[in-house]
Amino acid sequence: MYQYDVTFIGSGHASWHAAVTLAQAGKKIAIIEKDVTAGTCTNYGCNAKFLLESPFEFMDGLARYEKAGIAKAGEISWEKLMVYKKEEISSYAPFMEGMFDHMNIDLIRAHGQLKDAHTVLAGDQELTTDYVVIGTGQRPARLNVPGNEHFHDSRDFLDLDKMPKRLVFIGAGIISLEFATMAAKLGSEVHIIEFADRALAAYPENYVATVIEKMTEEGVTFHFGQAVSEAQAISNGYLVKTAAGLEIETDYIIDATGRVSNVEGLGLEDLGIETDRLGIKVNDHMQTAVPTIFASGDVVSKTIPKLTPTASFESDYIASVILGNQEPIKYPVVPNIVFAMPRIAQVGVTVEQARENADDDKIVEVPFGQQLKFQTKLEAESHFTLIVGKDKKLKGAALMSNEAGEMINLITLIINQGLTAQDLNQMIFAFPAVTNGLLNSLKSALA
Repeated sequence: MYQYDVTFIGSGHASWHAAVTLAQAGKKIAIIEKDVTAGTCTNYGCNAKFLLESPFEFMDGLARYEKAGIAKAGEISWEKLMVYKKEEISSYAPFMEGMFDHMNIDLIRAHGQLKDAHTVLAGDQELTTDYVVIGTGQRPARLNVPGNEHFHDSRDFLDLDKMPKRLVFIGAGIISLEFATMAAKLGSEVHIIEFADRALAAYPENYVATVIEKMTEEGVTFHFGQAVSEAQAISNGYLVKTAAGLEIETDYIIDATGRVSNVEGLGLEDLGIETDRLGIKVNDHMQTAVPTIFASGDVVSKTIPKLTPTASFESDYIASVILGNQEPIKYPVVPNIVFAMPRIAQVGVTVEQARENADDDKIVEVPFGQQLKFQTKLEAESHFTLIVGKDKKLKGAALMSNEAGEMINLITLIINQGLTAQDLNQMIFAFPAVTNGLLNSLKSALA
């Protein structure tokens, strides 16, 4: 008889969804957490980013109407916004802890480490358990160059009490574009240094080019094809150097060169649990090489996007397996979005994949921003790219619009349900919501 039915290492979305489901099913649950309860996304990731970014969306929208001579764009106090952020975000961990306590889930503050298939070390405690779920997530990568002790990461940026006057972002990925947008709109001098020849390689090149052009107009300077070689502290800040000889003086350096899975110090090697550069290897039931030990979320080695909803989906699936489900995991299409301005979102078959499979996939371009301007809120660059299969069902889509977040969720539902133009014609949707215009475009593309 073990002390616990299931023990989780990590308390983020990859863990707590399953923990709650299993506790409700009468299982005895422990969660081991050495950092803030509820993990990265809740405390210093998605939630904080979205909270801080939301007012800039309004500023961006007003700027379009200001350009048309209709309105006057306002100002944002980063200092007051940060106070609000800290008050709001700091309430989430205590809320989760209260929920765990109410459900008799034991939250243990310690570093978790595997001892064997049924034993977990939690600091100086030794816990016995029927199953283990590893949900330790990822951490920011750190570029290995001289002076990297001066670098900051996304967690640091999302806790800045005052926005620096000059910033350098290393890497032109999602984090850099999202954060740089905010800094530029506050009037900071922003540089983005990228080793590759373009930003956001996983997204449609024409959409990315539009975002880069807009950010450039707002004062962001991009340096493509440049490799950061070192950083030095100088009298008035820092000096960032590249291998090609570029030198930039700045007040703040953000290393946004990617994330790495937290697999160290878990005792995986001693149990024969394999890892690779992407994380922990699992089978189609999310089990490691030790069947009683599962892995979930960003720590898993996978090609499926490492996103919060994916981690939640895997967590729910693992709970079902422990409760008797024998079916392998089957992922639906996974939407993702870049919170630049305008947003870029995509789901399912990509534009690049569709071009490579032109015999089966039809690409439909919809210049949505040029149609019904009242509905697109003067967002002239708004655009949809729809991927339609031979069966006249939607297979994928890419969207560029500040409304892309809500629209991509609707498209995801349509793809997962395999809805046709005829199906959509049997439904009535609210007008003049922007999704109504999207649906009209979809009906035409699927006909």
